[in-house]
Amino acid sequence: MSVSLPTPDQMRAVAAQCGLSLTSDDVTSFLGLMRGSIDAYNAVASMPDELPAVSYPRTPGYAPAPEENPRNAWYRKTSIKGASKGKLKGRTVALKDNIMLAGVPMMNGSATLEGFVPDFDATLVTRMLDAGAEIVGKTHCENFCMSGGSHTNAIGPVHNPHKMGYSAGGSSSGSAVVVALGEADMAIGGDQGGSIRMPSSFSGTYGMKPTWGLVPYTGIMPIEIVIDHTGPMTANVADNALLLEVIAGDDGYDPRIKAPKVQDYTKALGKGVKGLKIAVVEEGFQQLGAEADVNESVREAAKRLRSLGATVDNVSIPMHLSGLPIWTPIGAEGMTQTMMFGDGYGLSRLDLYSNAMMDFHRGWRRQADALSETTKLMLMLGTYINNTYGPKYYGKAINLSRRYTAAYDKVLADYDLLLMPTTPMKATPLPGPDASREEYVQRAFEMIVNTAPFDVTHHPAMSIPCGMSEGLPVGLMLVGRHFDEMTIYRAAHAFEQAGDWKKM
Repeated sequence: MSVSLPTPDQMRAVAAQCGLSLTSDDVTSFLGLMRGSIDAYNAVASMPDELPAVSYPRTPGYAPAPEENPRNAWYRKTSIKGASKGKLKGRTVALKDNIMLAGVPMMNGSATLEGFVPDFDATLVTRMLDAGAEIVGKTHCENFCMSGGSHTNAIGPVHNPHKMGYSAGGSSSGSAVVVALGEADMAIGGDQGGSIRMPSSFSGTYGMKPTWGLVPYTGIMPIEIVIDHTGPMTANVADNALLLEVIAGDDGYDPRIKAPKVQDYTKALGKGVKGLKIAVVEEGFQQLGAEADVNESVREAAKRLRSLGATVDNVSIPMHLSGLPIWTPIGAEGMTQTMMFGDGYGLSRLDLYSNAMMDFHRGWRRQADALSETTKLMLMLGTYINNTYGPKYYGKAINLSRRYTAAYDKVLADYDLLLMPTTPMKATPLPGPDASREEYVQRAFEMIVNTAPFDVTHHPAMSIPCGMSEGLPVGLMLVGRHFDEMTIYRAAHAFEQAGDWKKM
């Protein structure tokens, strides 16, 4: 597509948008001065893009019929087989559908992106295939990942693997479900407000949000660079640690990555918790909507860790209750300016840009009414704030995040891990087709209060299942020091080996 010189009317409209008043002579003058720059744009347009090569044969796969997909967890099924040997040989992996898989359709939960086909693989896809994995499909996620429930996808809700009609959590809803049901050995999720950990909590899987910048986000549709995380979702701790070993480390593209400390995470397995100090954060049990049975299960899990040899104390971190307010300007304004008006990327960062996705995603403006109610809400909020106040509250939230991070680090100077419920409640009923907008939005955001803070502070955090209540899983969250996923895996594995979580 070539770039055209503006018409005089377009020039006047652009000037008005910039607050400029131009005479006819001004318009003619500026058009003449602009011609050389337009030529430069066309020179760029004529050059071949600089994209990584796509390896390993693949087909577009297919959309499974309802009888093959009763919980609506899969968007596409396919089979892309990787190398003949490697750490993941014999393992099947599902991808959250915001991850680019060349040649396989992607919609990121939104009707406005349906029909887009990526032209290169995300870095972690290449790494998994190189390690021998088989990619078996794309899983449904929430509409542009703007929900912690599982009811905003344009193709319908995703149902809990333990109880039909209940939420699977989100936004990586399908990834949790296919792992919980054994339809894939492993899955990849994304986490900006808890979207790996919340579905793991609701669905009974192990979900790790690594330290920000440990795993490359390259080739994954962003929401906001400050809170974008991606990581493994598995049925056990060993697989989780193994998958993180494969996908972690700098790729030379992702600007989020700053000297990551990559380790052999599987070496943490079997070491037990003797000598570990764990801080039970009281504010994590005091969130709005907290359910007594969830709190009880998590406290019993803490006692179990003590019985295994860990030192377990109660602590108070008052700033934990300020996490969601600090997250909100970053999430809302970042999403609006980067993912929506920035066509998925925005500006001012070195990255591997998907021009194909940016061109396709730009079309949301022509069909914005098709967006989910949650995406509409965040888009309008971010737009209103930016129009009225500019980005100063985003900036202040970033500044405050340092104080917020320090509050956790102060406790982590004396303790190895923080412990609290992943979500204050168990999985909730899916909103019905006649649900009010208020219920629809409530069910999307009510569970993010304990998870969202650590997307802002960038601490690694993992949800592990620690019991069942009323036929639904309960999730416990372990939070560690930056780049200390090893200690989280050590404690999570010891807890897992101590007994069947479904019988706790």
